[in-house]
Amino acid sequence: MTTRTLDFKHRAAQSGETKSVVIFLHGYGADGADLLGLADPLGEHMPDTAFYAPDAPEKCLGNPMGFQWFPIPWLDGSSEEDAARGAEMAEADINGFIEMVLEVEGISPDQLIIFGFSQGTMMALRTLPKRAEPVAGLVAFSGRMLDPESFGETVVSKLPIILIHGDADDMVPIAHFDEAGQALQAAGFEVYGHIQKGTGHGIANDGLSVALSFMLDKLGLLEAQPQ
Repeated sequence: MTTRTLDFKHRAAQSGETKSVVIFLHGYGADGADLLGLADPLGEHMPDTAFYAPDAPEKCLGNPMGFQWFPIPWLDGSSEEDAARGAEMAEADINGFIEMVLEVEGISPDQLIIFGFSQGTMMALRTLPKRAEPVAGLVAFSGRMLDPESFGETVVSKLPIILIHGDADDMVPIAHFDEAGQALQAAGFEVYGHIQKGTGHGIANDGLSVALSFMLDKLGLLEAQPQ
């Protein structure tokens, strides 16, 4: 399958030396800049980490100012076939982007974290377990598993995953948090979970703090934190 080149935004490691990388995958109708602002608070605790935030490959049908990884039939009137085809193509695009970042930064997969939100989380849950080598971890905010029934049949590698969700999310209901967790546990993944109390479809301070601790742990950076 042809891989499309993704436009992206980038923040260099604050220390000037890249030892790890975080790739942000944004939600439906947003763009890379939507999440790249998190590089500032996260970078204070991860000075040797570079941050990349690609734009999804297609203009969003439901929001022409933003982008989509695949169309969503109940939001934009597309067909289920279009959605499936879009997700398959975006999977190839994300894999291509990951390979580019690994090469450019000279790191191995165990030095890479993927940080997804909403549709970005959906694509990460679909893409990463099929890769030959697991990345260091996936931070999965406010998403769902696209094919939970058949998920276990597609797994090639098992990466640590933390699922984070708002209990007041009316865009992606909290039930999908439990569904994804059960599918991941059944497939033998190291999976963690955090519920953001009173939070809708977004990233709250408590969720970001938990995500940071997870990333520091999986990148082996906890011992470098000031006491």
